[in-house]
Amino acid sequence: MRYVRRDLVEFFRRVVPENAGWITHRSEGPDDMPAHIRTALTQVSLTVPVAGGQLGLGTWQGIYLFEHRARPHRRKILLHLIGD
Repeated sequence: MRYVRRDLVEFFRRVVPENAGWITHRSEGPDDMPAHIRTALTQVSLTVPVAGGQLGLGTWQGIYLFEHRARPHRRKILLHLIGD
């Protein structure tokens, strides 16, 4: 799985590089607008079924959490579990 993560990080770096000359919004640094665009390309919420105490993912599926900013940030993750 480490190769999957590495390839995903490289994909986002290539699709929206921080040094793209067309980017003008840099209020909070060079990673500001690229982070906005990368976030627009990814999900901000996820629904995953749980059955028998296990995530209902396929054999080759995984969940990846990305921080698109280069600067350190504090984030919160909210879990809402519905079931019996």
